[in-house]
Amino acid sequence: MKKLLTLFIIMASFMLVNTAMANDGRDPVEMLQSLANQMIESLKANKTTLKSNPQKSYALAYKIVVPHADIAEMSKRVLPPQAWNNATTQQRAKFESEFTQLLIRTYASALSDYENQTIQFFPIRGGYQGKSNVIVSSQITRSDGSPLGVNYSLISKPSGWKLYDMTVEGISLLESFHSQFADKLSQGNMDNLISELEKHNAARSGS
Repeated sequence: MKKLLTLFIIMASFMLVNTAMANDGRDPVEMLQSLANQMIESLKANKTTLKSNPQKSYALAYKIVVPHADIAEMSKRVLPPQAWNNATTQQRAKFESEFTQLLIRTYASALSDYENQTIQFFPIRGGYQGKSNVIVSSQITRSDGSPLGVNYSLISKPSGWKLYDMTVEGISLLESFHSQFADKLSQGNMDNLISELEKHNAARSGS
């Protein structure tokens, strides 16, 4: 799981650019490749600082996660349907808040693991025109291992293309979290899960 999340933050970091570039009619593949190139340069330039300054990592991760991921969609999909449907509005809002913090903390801790990976994106099968959802395939080239296949799931929103899931070597990020949360819910209820997330996030904040 740690390997998957580390890869996710590195690869998802292509989103750290002005949202005005997002859904302006450009080919999503070209957009992602351009943003990936810019973000890789940023990671290289700030690698030492990210290791020594956790707060900078949190700020960088916040820029990555919140503006460019569909957190609401992720929060809904990461829970069993019954748990989400039965949750109150207050519970949903609280879970989304804590889940966002979990993602940010996870991403921040993984930023320092960047080791000069490069990314190549491939054309979307069937194109993207008129579609509300697309899957963008890519390949990560590592200096110390074989290439990895990564698929990005994006949804078109008025504010731009938003990331809501990613699959690394056939393993979905959302499904990985879904399994963990489903296990916790089987041992308690929504309030218990939220409470555990709060404690986990508080502990990470103090580390």
